[in-house]
Amino acid sequence: MSHRYWPLRGLRIRTPRLELRLPDEALLDQLATVATGGVHAADRMPFLVPWTDGTPDEVGRVTYQHVLGTIAGWTPEEWHLSLVVLHEGQAVGRQDVMGKEFGVRREVVTGSWLGLPHQRLGIGTEMRAAALHLAFAGLGARYAVSEAWTDNAGSLGVSRKLGYEPDGLQIQVIRGEAAPLRRLRLDRAGWEKHRSVDVTVEGLDACRVDFGV
Repeated sequence: MSHRYWPLRGLRIRTPRLELRLPDEALLDQLATVATGGVHAADRMPFLVPWTDGTPDEVGRVTYQHVLGTIAGWTPEEWHLSLVVLHEGQAVGRQDVMGKEFGVRREVVTGSWLGLPHQRLGIGTEMRAAALHLAFAGLGARYAVSEAWTDNAGSLGVSRKLGYEPDGLQIQVIRGEAAPLRRLRLDRAGWEKHRSVDVTVEGLDACRVDFGV
């Protein structure tokens, strides 16, 4: 299939168990349905923007609209790559990679979520490793940054496993309460030292200019 006007549609990132890609309409609907099934315990909010607060239908709609918004708002100077994560051919979550003035700064920010049934299976580590391979090996990044609340053991554990180092603490407000947010940074040397997942990327050359490189 031709992706003449939006070559990012042809981008594929694969690991031993996963495939990451921009979702088409059917996969986006499937991804939204995964979100409606729950992403975290009701008494926690792992996200800076509490997009999971709402009815299942509201959460599904927000998921659907946000992914479309990242495509509509894309520029080489400020981009937000929102990839559906496929395990055994089915959507299980989402992996985001974001860049602002990436051609100069060479820094990406990552974010992600997994449906509750797919957590604690090592998928979170594998999909972040895929995103880091795209950033460092594919796009020539110098740094990758991640943020998580200090009580988000899952996200912080993935970051430690992949070699991130502490990069400061800030206080944010979530659900009307002050909460400490941990910032972590991974440089190219740290990525090289800790990489342990085989990753392949297909279709990047056709859309490299879209990332500002």
